Amino acid sequence: MLELDDVHVHYGKVEALKGITVSVKQGEIVTLIGANGAGKTTTLKTISGVRPLSAGRITFEGEDITRRKPHQLVEMGICQAPEGRGIFPGMSVMENLEMGAYANRGKDSKSELDRVFELFPRLRERSTQPGGTLSGGEQQMLAIGRALMAKPKVLLLDEPSMGLAPKLVAQIFEIITEINAQGTTILLVEQNAAQALRRAHRAYVLEVGRVVKTATADDLLNDDAVRAAYLGGSVE
Repeated sequence: MLELDDVHVHYGKVEALKGITVSVKQGEIVTLIGANGAGKTTTLKTISGVRPLSAGRITFEGEDITRRKPHQLVEMGICQAPEGRGIFPGMSVMENLEMGAYANRGKDSKSELDRVFELFPRLRERSTQPGGTLSGGEQQMLAIGRALMAKPKVLLLDEPSMGLAPKLVAQIFEIITEINAQGTTILLVEQNAAQALRRAHRAYVLEVGRVVKTATADDLLNDDAVRAAYLGGSVE
């Protein structure tokens, strides 16, 4: 469904991605794990069209999207909930969600809104409240909900558990699993590697801009090197 083939990305003279190859099949949750600076967020930004490629190719549903603009990619069905949430703090919850539906070009978005409110009942309760007054967990729900309003075929999630209390982390991952069960393919970047691997079908390990390991999520959960580097030596 989504394929990155030998992708290189630079920030000035610094090569952030050094020829990564990643694939995401329809219906999967695929996660990218790695230390800070490994290239995980850059990978998502490159897929979204925010960072240009220096070399390589990206295809989506068999179509070359390497040079597509971000708004074109959203219209094709690639949507991202970015690191740091990126909501509009002065706009209400409902207005934030409506912004997510702009790619639907005036089509009735009631079904998408109903889906978001079913997944995140708190957002319905807070629908008239400014986004900036929500708690961190509620803002994360809003960021994911806004992306869902565009009817994504692939949802890119960048650090959805960042800064959240453990109870909220568990809730967010349960919702991510439900979104996938409803038919949305997910590419997940997450520092909480244990949670990510428990929810994912497959995973890629990135180190300094390179894919160094790929396997099923279960295999990586039981990989001694991965456990020592990213799971604190344990999967408990």
